[in-house]
Amino acid sequence: MPATRRALTQDDRDVPTGATVAAMDLSLFFVGTAGSVPSARRGLPALLVCRGGERLLFDCGEGTQRQLLRSVGLVDLDRVFITHFHADHWLGLPGMLKSFALRERGQPLTVYGPAGLRELMGAMRIVYGRRLPYELQLVELEPWGEVAGPGYTIAAVPVDHGDRPACGYALVEQERPGEFDPVTAERLGVSPGPDFGRLQRGETVAGVRPEQVMGPPRESRKIVISGDTAPFQALALAARHADVLVHEATFAEEEADRARETSHSTARGAAELAREAEVKMLALTHVSSRYHGGEIREEARAVFAATEAPRDFDTIEVPFPERGLPRLERWSERQARERSAGGEEREPAEPIVAP
Repeated sequence: MPATRRALTQDDRDVPTGATVAAMDLSLFFVGTAGSVPSARRGLPALLVCRGGERLLFDCGEGTQRQLLRSVGLVDLDRVFITHFHADHWLGLPGMLKSFALRERGQPLTVYGPAGLRELMGAMRIVYGRRLPYELQLVELEPWGEVAGPGYTIAAVPVDHGDRPACGYALVEQERPGEFDPVTAERLGVSPGPDFGRLQRGETVAGVRPEQVMGPPRESRKIVISGDTAPFQALALAARHADVLVHEATFAEEEADRARETSHSTARGAAELAREAEVKMLALTHVSSRYHGGEIREEARAVFAATEAPRDFDTIEVPFPERGLPRLERWSERQARERSAGGEEREPAEPIVAP
């Protein structure tokens, strides 16, 4: 079934979700944006999703840990999601697992992927070792299988990448509680303080029910990541009204036949899917080394105006809907902002010519 936003249940509230859904930063950091082979300016596929204090990595192409070290640092990942088993999407993972071991990581790490993940990673034990200092869990997901997180779910979305196991992913936040009305709460006899918090967590206090003092539920956020795929209806359904759709655009329309033969997408095809799904922003990635990126972006914008083609180390910030639309921040802009704020400078990336 398509990944949709859902309301909080009591089971969800047993996990401390109140803080996680109230004011949670959400961003996408593009670690690598190339397709199939790296170029001088683009690394192989990897996307770091930061939600509050969580760090979720989607795909881990060769060189991913080096890309991270050169930008935001080799962060302690909470979970890793692999879209499929072409080497450009996972070959960096065994080395990263070994690096985590060498720095004595202690917290467990779970890697998710389609069928075949356990067999692949079992063969790779010769690289990352049979005894890690942390627990490594490997979870194979069925189509539409879900992974629960604090305040969100991640669903494995069926895609079309030929006859090989593959999936995309949809991160869907739980619906947020409505605005709390303290004036009404006091008028009904509830004292300010801890009882206000209890009401906001869904408890009845002194006979006052939450729905008496809470506004209508507020919309949360959804991010959909295609992985490698031809345009596919299940992906369009999952991406319906998404805040950001990260979709591959391996080819320009002039190579449409080649895209069909290899079960990839053109920029125009990705844009048509984004338009159908009525997403807020389309971010094109998995760009062939034959393109600079600008021409891919412009082809898509002719169909869907809210299109970006992120380069390595660019970030998309995803605010809550009432705070505006998703926004792309170039790596150079981020570096300038952090310098002005007195932040630590990291090793600069190779200069990138804007398309």
